[in-house]
Amino acid sequence: MSSPYLCPNCKTNRSRFNIIEQVPKSVKMDPQSGEIVEEYTANLDPFHVPYRGPEIKVQCGVCGLIEDEQSFVKRAQNYKG
Repeated sequence: MSSPYLCPNCKTNRSRFNIIEQVPKSVKMDPQSGEIVEEYTANLDPFHVPYRGPEIKVQCGVCGLIEDEQSFVKRAQNYKG
């Protein structure tokens, strides 16, 4: 988060953003009721793939676009103006 951002959608916003910190929670749900049957804290069962997505997502405070942080950083790096 120490790099400048530029919204890849509206291409004007360089200062208003919402930083979304993603905290994954691994659970097993009942397929009929949707209730959580088990919450995995340390060891996942063999058929459960651990979360591998980004820790941070960014939302543009002007147009509302939500993307990975890298999209906003790369757009700012490639900005010619």
